[in-house]
Amino acid sequence: MNWVKIFNTSQEAFDRIAEKQPRLLVVHEKRICLVRQGNELAAVSNNCTHNGESLSKGKLNFANEIVCPWHGYQFDLRTGREYQQRSADLETFPIKIEADGVYIAL
Repeated sequence: MNWVKIFNTSQEAFDRIAEKQPRLLVVHEKRICLVRQGNELAAVSNNCTHNGESLSKGKLNFANEIVCPWHGYQFDLRTGREYQQRSADLETFPIKIEADGVYIAL
């Protein structure tokens, strides 16, 4: 597992990522959907496994799942699993917040 710094501080991350507003993050040519919920960050692959739409264009639902804007597929941000298991799971990426920055594992 390779840890890559994506923000210099947690404050920078929280300032740049609006709460419950998915955001596209490109790290080493990998497209990732990044979501902030309070003081926690979650990251999953950006493309819906059903039809390839960008999940960073989607929304979070009441269950804190990322919802694909095309067909409404719902993915758990912790596990990547699609709610009704109609599609393959998303790849998930661990995030760690350290004193010297915020890192994602690729």
